[in-house]
Amino acid sequence: MKKSAEKSERLSRFERLLTLWIFLAMVAGVSLGYIYPPIGDLISSLSVGTTSLPIALGLILMMYPPLAKVKYEAMPQSLGFAMILERQRGKLPLEMKKKAYLNLKLLGFSLFQNWIAGPLVMWILAVLLLRDYPGYMMGVILVGLARCIAMVIVWNDLAEGDRELAVGLVSFNAIFQVLFYAVYIYLFITLGLKLIGFGEVQAEVSIKEAAKTVFIYLGIPFIMGLITRYGSFALKGRVWFEKVLSPKISFITPAALLYTIVLMFSLKGQLIVELPLHVLRVALPLTLYFLIMWFVTFFVTYRLGVEYPKATAVSFTAASNDFELAIAVAVAIWGIQSDQAFATVIGPLLEVPILIFLVNVALKLRERLYREGN
Repeated sequence: MKKSAEKSERLSRFERLLTLWIFLAMVAGVSLGYIYPPIGDLISSLSVGTTSLPIALGLILMMYPPLAKVKYEAMPQSLGFAMILERQRGKLPLEMKKKAYLNLKLLGFSLFQNWIAGPLVMWILAVLLLRDYPGYMMGVILVGLARCIAMVIVWNDLAEGDRELAVGLVSFNAIFQVLFYAVYIYLFITLGLKLIGFGEVQAEVSIKEAAKTVFIYLGIPFIMGLITRYGSFALKGRVWFEKVLSPKISFITPAALLYTIVLMFSLKGQLIVELPLHVLRVALPLTLYFLIMWFVTFFVTYRLGVEYPKATAVSFTAASNDFELAIAVAVAIWGIQSDQAFATVIGPLLEVPILIFLVNVALKLRERLYREGN
């Protein structure tokens, strides 16, 4: 109980207020754009090619702490690989065979939900609900392609899910994003939208261009994270990293997110009257996506006979997204003032309240579906 209370206290002090801070950052950005119109020219002047240095700084810093905290070394154990290997070598008791292969089936289902179902669901929702706003449509698709590697651990902990499994899935997502995010952008945006008649919109994104962007905004913080994590292990030890350094760098992500939002919305002052309507248009497919992915994943894992902690970890991993990466790629490819970038910024505004709601839903469903003896 004390552990749960500490988790809730962390959320109430920080993550639960994140939606408010994001809203205030949006207001501050719009106000800055009205009060000091030259801010847009100033930000644009600090660019190298299509890369805005002030925005790039904020986006890279957003990605760095989550990637440093991923327990890459725990992947084989947390995903059940070690158990399966032991079974193949004849070192695992026969009665553990079913559990070992259930873990493998669960991993396969999670990867399917994250890298096939999730992107497809968001693509379909974006096309159906935002086809009259192609820029917003592409921004929402970008969000669907970016799998969560940070906050999902917070939601899973609050819902009392299996933390080791969640960490393992997060590790997989981090590596998959480095390798395949650029390819997915090409498949779902450049080719996918052209196949349904959107060839006339600015949907041309080459794999080379996307890969370059992904390396800058995901590869660089990924390398920084690896150096920080394993360099700290070598110099100070694992305990020092987890107890001292990791908590200190955690606040970099939300601080960088708020900084980036202020800068981006300072360029959107003219949309102040349209902003509520546009936010609602972008929010609809994102909200539907959260709910569809979470409930479908949870009930499928329940029907597979998976215990509650594992079902919860897989469900929150499937329903969460890496908005920081989507923002970074949208800004780099289409520009800081683009509709694509604007659409990706709406994501963090929705994530906190919706995922808190789903945490409470998960705990209620545990009482109803996972009662003793059921």
